[in-house]
Amino acid sequence: MAKIVVADDDADIRDLVVFKLEQSGHEVVPVSDGAAAVVACRAELPDLAVLDVMMPGMSGVDACRELRADPMLARIPVILLTARAQESDIERGFSAGADDYVVKPFSPRELASRVDAVLERSGSRE
Repeated sequence: MAKIVVADDDADIRDLVVFKLEQSGHEVVPVSDGAAAVVACRAELPDLAVLDVMMPGMSGVDACRELRADPMLARIPVILLTARAQESDIERGFSAGADDYVVKPFSPRELASRVDAVLERSGSRE
């Protein structure tokens, strides 16, 4: 079981992601924006963060950059979850340090598989 911070300003999507990840056996810390995700990562030191890209205030890309800039948080794997599917958006996400990029609409089963794959690559999977 991994501890995962999930940030999405859309409560329905956040609840769906939380449900699927908890169903997969993970402990989930849900938050509604990028700044709260950074705070949650500092407090919880999760095994993974799933960040929506387009959120009010701090975007998921900015939150990813902030995690990468903090030596205590830089190794937390990040999956960006977004409706932005242009090549330039995907490139921007990976340039910010994301480990994976999932485009909405997404399959909850595919997201769970990608979470498991990123956790396995990072050595965070038990």
